[in-house]
Amino acid sequence: MCGIVGYVGPRDCSDVLVSALTKLEYRGYDSAGIAVFENNEIKTVKTQGRLKDLEDKLKKVGKPEGHVGIGHTRWATHGEPSDVNSHPHSGARVTIVHNGIIENYIELKEFLVAQGRTFLSETDTEVVAQLLDYKYNGNPLETIDSVLAELKGSFALGIMFKDFPDKVFAVRRESPLIVGVADGESFIASDVPAILQYTRDYYLLDHDEIATLSSDGVSFVDEHLQPIEKELKTADWDMEAAEKGGYPHFMIKEINEQPTAIKTTIMPRIRNGLPCLEECGITLEKLREFKNITIVACGTAMHTGMVGKYVIEDLARIPVTVDIASEYRYRNPIVSEGDLVIIISQSGETADSLAAMRLAKQKGATTLAIVNAKGSSIAREADMLIYTLAGPEIAVASTKAYITQLSVVYLFAFELALAKDCVSEAECRRLVSALTKMPEAVQYVIDNCEEKCKYIATKLVTADSLLYIGRGLDYALSMEGSLKLKEVSYIHSESYAAGELKHGTISLIEDGMPVISVATQTDVIPKTISNIVEVKSRGAKIILVCTDACARGLKDGVADYVIEIPHSEELLMPITAVVPLQILAYYTAINRGNDPDKPRNLAKSVTVE
Repeated sequence: MCGIVGYVGPRDCSDVLVSALTKLEYRGYDSAGIAVFENNEIKTVKTQGRLKDLEDKLKKVGKPEGHVGIGHTRWATHGEPSDVNSHPHSGARVTIVHNGIIENYIELKEFLVAQGRTFLSETDTEVVAQLLDYKYNGNPLETIDSVLAELKGSFALGIMFKDFPDKVFAVRRESPLIVGVADGESFIASDVPAILQYTRDYYLLDHDEIATLSSDGVSFVDEHLQPIEKELKTADWDMEAAEKGGYPHFMIKEINEQPTAIKTTIMPRIRNGLPCLEECGITLEKLREFKNITIVACGTAMHTGMVGKYVIEDLARIPVTVDIASEYRYRNPIVSEGDLVIIISQSGETADSLAAMRLAKQKGATTLAIVNAKGSSIAREADMLIYTLAGPEIAVASTKAYITQLSVVYLFAFELALAKDCVSEAECRRLVSALTKMPEAVQYVIDNCEEKCKYIATKLVTADSLLYIGRGLDYALSMEGSLKLKEVSYIHSESYAAGELKHGTISLIEDGMPVISVATQTDVIPKTISNIVEVKSRGAKIILVCTDACARGLKDGVADYVIEIPHSEELLMPITAVVPLQILAYYTAINRGNDPDKPRNLAKSVTVE
């Protein structure tokens, strides 16, 4: 969640750190700070607020001048957002930045207080800084290794020792951290975009490995302090892909990138008109073994799982359970050998999803990861892996990552159904062919529905609360539409299966309340229309997203606003129907004066429970 950067090299370190942190703003934060070696002393500047506030403070107090340093954007967990709780934190001889949570920090803090240590902040991070300082024996690697043995939780650390003014040290456990390298320069960062303006070459740190950055390059040791060699990786996208490219916000840019993202994701996985996931470790023989499937995810990824449940059960006739990762890991789930557990995560570092996957593996299940971030923890630990090739997604509210997750789930469902002899090869080819037409269909919706959505968004600005309703796949999609709106507009929104309204929720309907309904599934459209009439008669303002065929059959007055999308393969309608819901959320946020890329209190990569 927090963002970590570090730099060793000939450039102005303060400028590099602040610039790199701007590329991590999407992760969510409420304060920022940097620490730089200046004349062999560590000078720290930090503040509550945004990076602009940090830049203003640097102008006021003076920018640290040096070539070695660390920086941080904090998302508050322990202690309120404040200057004193901001990172970096220090002991007498050690300064650190930290992402994650130290679960046993209270016990460690009590121990250190008993040793005469005093604390300035409420954070678990300062406990680590003080513990490093307490254990410091003049050897940074031995000291870090000793402290690692004491820590419980998930964390990534950037560390500077006062005695070593030409070095930055880094270590991680669970939380993401990379080490970038260029000619005469080295970096640490929570994510690749932070360093892309300087280099595309980087190393992935594994758990409890310690990196040393110096003017001579980088070196690594394992948890036993033995030197190790690591594979150098190269990012397959550049700064242009991580910049706005003329769009006012990343969110609308990424909505417009969806047709390309779908095509990039699915086309390499189709061979002779059929899905081919062999490169992902998935074969027809292996698929025939699975008798039960559980999809585990959080937030938007969980909504992908809800669509997947409908599609897999419909096509492959295998029971599918969708579980929220934070609930799954604590309820002693029933899992056995022969079961498949699918973990869906954009970042591949979602703490609850990672823990859920490990639990499933312990219980004997086979795991399949669907992730966007290459080399992430979930990607590395899963038995099988499908990458969604969405490219960088910077806006906190997911759009193109969601739509590529859907695309992958459809391909998987088609191949699973074929393996189980539930569809013929000809039918599978037909479905795959329909999926290949989705990029064009999504582009059509963007081109033809944006202005209508933009107008309707003006009608939502003053809403205090609203509902999303649908049936079947449309209900699964309504869940994502509702989440997207509340994430960026801050309007209270809930999604309900349309048939459930009269079992209590219809009591919330009052005059003028917006109700957004999705109706794309022919067999339940009459039922959905009946539910729309029920809320309409109680004063609701109806916004209907439906197929052009459905729109032509509507009676006058059923809906106040209609957003028509082209009818295609009904099973695939969530791919096109989600687009107007995304655009509605975006423009509603804009009209309310919100920054859709950085919603309050939210982070892109949720690396804590």
